[in-house]
Amino acid sequence: MGNLIWHEYARFVSLSATTYTIWSAFWGFFYRKFFWDFVGGTIRAPGGIQPASNVAFLITIIVKAPVVQILSMVLGFGLLALDYPAPFLKGTSIYRSFVFRIVLLILQAFFAILYYQGTNGALWSVIAAGCFMRAQMLGEKMEEAKNNRGRGGKA
Repeated sequence: MGNLIWHEYARFVSLSATTYTIWSAFWGFFYRKFFWDFVGGTIRAPGGIQPASNVAFLITIIVKAPVVQILSMVLGFGLLALDYPAPFLKGTSIYRSFVFRIVLLILQAFFAILYYQGTNGALWSVIAAGCFMRAQMLGEKMEEAKNNRGRGGKA
């Protein structure tokens, strides 16, 4: 048995989470629902839960205009290009940075947890960010970084 390469595992989890988040944002355009509407809401007899008035801003940017879904989809496409990787990103310092990926995954999780369809994508994005954190703590390097040693200016 070999050792688990955490950044490779995290990359696969991130690809899955990002693909799910893009797909959920697509469905969030058609079935708009603010996920946290049950917190502080009022239960109505024939209609279910009516969200509290203090979340009116979130309802505006999720239900009335799908701003959060658009941001989540754009961020997801960016992460997909980074994790797959796109040819113009491969070999760059952004591609090799675990910290950059961790920040983007946490941001993706933040946007995805706000709308109803994105909760699973948000959960797996946090797991992928945790795996990248573990890779960073173990001092793992990506293979591209190892191959670029000694090549001045061609990183």
